[in-house]
Amino acid sequence: MQVPVYNMQGKEVASLSIDEKTLGGQVNADLIKQAYVKYHAATRQGSSKTKNRRETEGSTRKLYKQKGTGNARHGDKKANLFKGGGHGHSKKKVREDFRLEMPKKMRRKANRNALLAKFVDTEVRVIESWGGLKEPKTKAFEAFLEAIKVDRTALVALPMNAGDAKNALLSARNIDSVELVRLDQLNAFNLLNNRYLVIAKGDLEAWLNGPSSQTGKSAKVNPMGRVDAPAAAAKAPKAEKPAKAPKAKPAAAKPAAAKTSK
Repeated sequence: MQVPVYNMQGKEVASLSIDEKTLGGQVNADLIKQAYVKYHAATRQGSSKTKNRRETEGSTRKLYKQKGTGNARHGDKKANLFKGGGHGHSKKKVREDFRLEMPKKMRRKANRNALLAKFVDTEVRVIESWGGLKEPKTKAFEAFLEAIKVDRTALVALPMNAGDAKNALLSARNIDSVELVRLDQLNAFNLLNNRYLVIAKGDLEAWLNGPSSQTGKSAKVNPMGRVDAPAAAAKAPKAEKPAKAPKAKPAAAKPAAAKTSK
């Protein structure tokens, strides 16, 4: 699949070859939906709570005596049968109660497959780089979106290094129809929530060849680092600390001389 590459003026200057097999070959709607539901559930705040009868404010006085009135037996007026009483089965859910589990390999396959769906629908706009924005101006960014024919909601993927796209970040944050996302946080949820994806050529290649490409056992055995880290860069070995000299033991105190009696 050949994807056009645009400059900041909306002119096609190159093309990028995308291998569909590395993105799943064909769109798997069931897998994408499962991932979408998982990511959506993780956004729930988890603050649902209602009061039971012991948490409800009010008097704890018994309404009437237990027997002899002909009425049902009751204690205070905070029972769930009365108006203003507590809930019989009060809600107490936290954030973790809403979360869903999904294996890492499935999540990555779903994210890549969602990107394939965007490519199939020609809803991905690949640009040369973000260096074309010389100053942070919202009006200039809107003109850029119009030049690349983005007329609906857009997801703008920015590189990990904020300095490389600082002007784009400052220009697009005030546009309602634009959602900004860091490159390593690109997933099926925010891809499907927006019509278009706007991403730089270098960032797209880094994402395709980065950790998201590990959809097999290598994801656990030999995981990759961050998507913006060069593949050839390796961490320098830490210098060994010089061995500390052993501390000298304090000399044993001499026994005091016994006093002689006169």
